[in-house]
Amino acid sequence: MKMKSLDRILLIITLWCGLSVAASAQSGYSELYDSETVTALKSHVDMFTAFDLQGRKAGSEGEKAAAAYVYETMKKYGVEMLTSKDGEIFGVARPGQDTLTSRNVYGFVQGYDKSLSKRYIVVGARMDNLGADSVVVDSQKLPRVYRGANGNASGLSVMLELSRMVAADAFLFRRSVIFIGFGASQESYAGAWYFLNRAFADADCIDAMINLDMLGLNASSFQAYTGSNEDMNKILALAQEQLQPVLPQVTAAEAYPSDHRAFYSAEIPSVAFSTGKYAEHDTDRDVVSILDFNSMERELEYLFNFTKLLSNEEVAPSFKSKSAKNKVADVVYAWYDCDKKPSFLGRQDPRFFLDKWVYQYLKYPDEAVQKGIQGRVSVEFVIDKDGSVVDAEVSKSAHPLLDAEALRVVLASPKWKPAKVKGVTVRSSISIPIEFKLEKKGKNSFGIKK
Repeated sequence: MKMKSLDRILLIITLWCGLSVAASAQSGYSELYDSETVTALKSHVDMFTAFDLQGRKAGSEGEKAAAAYVYETMKKYGVEMLTSKDGEIFGVARPGQDTLTSRNVYGFVQGYDKSLSKRYIVVGARMDNLGADSVVVDSQKLPRVYRGANGNASGLSVMLELSRMVAADAFLFRRSVIFIGFGASQESYAGAWYFLNRAFADADCIDAMINLDMLGLNASSFQAYTGSNEDMNKILALAQEQLQPVLPQVTAAEAYPSDHRAFYSAEIPSVAFSTGKYAEHDTDRDVVSILDFNSMERELEYLFNFTKLLSNEEVAPSFKSKSAKNKVADVVYAWYDCDKKPSFLGRQDPRFFLDKWVYQYLKYPDEAVQKGIQGRVSVEFVIDKDGSVVDAEVSKSAHPLLDAEALRVVLASPKWKPAKVKGVTVRSSISIPIEFKLEKKGKNSFGIKK
């Protein structure tokens, strides 16, 4: 019986080796026709998805190895590095667990314009993925690695090649461009938060952020998410007026949450590029074979043109929507008086806006947490005829700290679909209650209640 099992295993290994050789030969022939860029992208992805990196889990040796590779590659490409090869190390506190140690790696390409070279465009991509675990097959425990070819070896590889292109043509960029590999993105975007709030002293000089996450699918699904920022959408429209190898579809729905959220919370105009949702996401089937490298090359060329356009804008994009004060006064209908009520991402229930936007982006003020301040803030705002959120004000206060945060999140809302009365688009008003809750963890110690 044991011999039969052994024979079966040997047969499987023999067949696997034969298939591997055939696949390697076929792959080798096709690669003769790859461009230099595609060859480089494949090389980067192979490195990030290697078995030895064990899925690049945040805080792991695999993530550390990925960071070292990002450092060495950008340095070779001519990026002026601002961290060491080991990256800029930071800790992530986890309740009931040891502190996780992760790292960011970043450098910059100096802009040529004397007046704008001290302003920055940040281009970022996450380095970590889910890591590895084990699975039982035929009573045997086998390792399972989440290689993350699309999540996010694809975006990270595109960022590296973009850094090469920008460094080679630095004389075309007025603002300086920072390239950063974020650590511990899977831990609530900890690397992005640390960069903005603890590490980068000139965070106030960042004019915009470009996030590259999951860019490996066919270019037909290439998309851009701006949170409906008017100025960023205008720059995307300008890019579309130029000859481009591919054009992203501007979407009102976020493909996946990622590091751009930390920049959005810091009120920095941001755009997240992705090729959208895919079945292999967060599974061990997210491997190199699902990637479309020719599409990645086309997306890379577009991203170079877009980054250049953004860097050279005379006036930086603004985070906040334009005030309605400059608009001609118009009748504002109460939400319940509208024949067709305003809708957020296709849903008319204001609670959907609370769940999918407000509580996703709400950041409990640190001072309020320390002092145990909590309560309910009622915010009333107007949905303009173009769907913009304007004229937000606190109708019921809880505390100035909480009031300010509630207003910030509401005013940062993407556009809604406006209301209608008798078939005519109108301005409408909505009032929502925003809860700030804490839970007591111990004497004089509070945590945010989930």
